[in-house]
Amino acid sequence: MLDSLHAAPAPHPPAKPHERPLALYQRVKNYVVHRIASGALPPGARVPSEQELVTLFGVARMTANRALRELAEQGLIVRVAGVGSFVAEEKPQSTLLQIANIAEEIRQRGHDHRFALLQVRRESASAEVAAALQTMIGSSVFHLIGVHYENDVPVQLEDRYVNPKVVPHFMEQDFSCVQPSDYLVRNVPFDQMEHVVDAVLPTAQQAQWLQMQADQPCLLLTRRTWQRDVPVTWVHCMHPGMRYRLGCRFRTDGAAQSS
Repeated sequence: MLDSLHAAPAPHPPAKPHERPLALYQRVKNYVVHRIASGALPPGARVPSEQELVTLFGVARMTANRALRELAEQGLIVRVAGVGSFVAEEKPQSTLLQIANIAEEIRQRGHDHRFALLQVRRESASAEVAAALQTMIGSSVFHLIGVHYENDVPVQLEDRYVNPKVVPHFMEQDFSCVQPSDYLVRNVPFDQMEHVVDAVLPTAQQAQWLQMQADQPCLLLTRRTWQRDVPVTWVHCMHPGMRYRLGCRFRTDGAAQSS
């Protein structure tokens, strides 16, 4: 049955002499993307199945499968084995120009936030950590790892190193009551901040913590803060790319606005 598809789309116009013909799987993708963008398929709505797309476009099943697979990889749809494909909910977004309080952002969306502390301990700084915190290799640093959940779905893995010389009481905090970044901002005012964003694949352990496949990409936000030229913290915030995005809106005077 194709009652959910309505009328078939108009045939793709012939390619101009200087253009390559549009691949069949791309035509299928464009059709679904257009229906999502137009609102015909709102978040949570069922997407036409492979068989429905095969019937509608007269393509091979593997062509329809590739179109849906790539849409899922791009985060536009969610595929549930044995059930079907559905339009993905809009990804929440965190600001880049400020230190975002992820718990507050999640609650502002009307959702529940939970932080699961995996470890907080004192350890010897590796060469990489020592360089980031501008300290000696083997010197003592604090290392915290935890996962932030939105409605019990993991959306951020926080892997943080803290300079004990600047924040000596960091490990004494109850992080079930106060978020690590919130404690640092309140107690150690920073005057410099650095943000770097990379697209990465998680390790097997990180993928397990984030409840995702290890071959699915993540957005990795790396932040360092300083107080009077002394590094305070170096943190990696890893977000599943299919569930989260990073961005912001700002005025020309440099003031950031959430978007």
